[in-house]
Amino acid sequence: MTGPPFPHPGRRREDPITLWRLRRNPLRRTSDLLQAWLGLGLLLAVLAAAPAAAYLVGDAAHHHYTHTAERHERTRHHTTAVLVHDAPRHPEPGSAEEKKTRYPVEVRFTDPGGRTHHATTDVPPGLRAGSTVHVWADPHGQVTGPPLTPDQVRSRTMGWAILAALSVIALGSAAYGAVTLALRHRNLTAWGRAWAGTAPRWTTRR
Repeated sequence: MTGPPFPHPGRRREDPITLWRLRRNPLRRTSDLLQAWLGLGLLLAVLAAAPAAAYLVGDAAHHHYTHTAERHERTRHHTTAVLVHDAPRHPEPGSAEEKKTRYPVEVRFTDPGGRTHHATTDVPPGLRAGSTVHVWADPHGQVTGPPLTPDQVRSRTMGWAILAALSVIALGSAAYGAVTLALRHRNLTAWGRAWAGTAPRWTTRR
């Protein structure tokens, strides 16, 4: 048995546990030293890998969304659509909720090639048939959203970069947790074997 699983009596409360495991003391076990070095190695690996992952994933995301925005600019068009049916009326006319509410209604519009299309889009309550609304449409005559803006490209790129960095940190934490559990199980097993050999000598007959 290499020693009990509790810190050195002289250890200060504010000392990080990893530093205690690296410091020489009579109660330090081999597993303590191993855990400390593995923790330090994982920390350095995460500090190096997280920025790299954020840059690589962010760069790939930026290229993807930039190309997507350019494709949308080429293929989508902004046009005027005419309501085919009346839009439902809101149950609370004039309310703040009415201003935010949109109802799906069938509309008719013409594409740049002169072909007429019917689609469904969300419109404010109470619009009458024949009213006009502005919509974005794709080459298939489907109502869609506008092309991505530069701000949206930057926001999505940043989101993927942050997610990549957090994933690296999470993987490092999970690896350290797995190592800690394995070493703890090893120590408890060693404690059990040591106690099995020591307990009979402590037993007294009455």
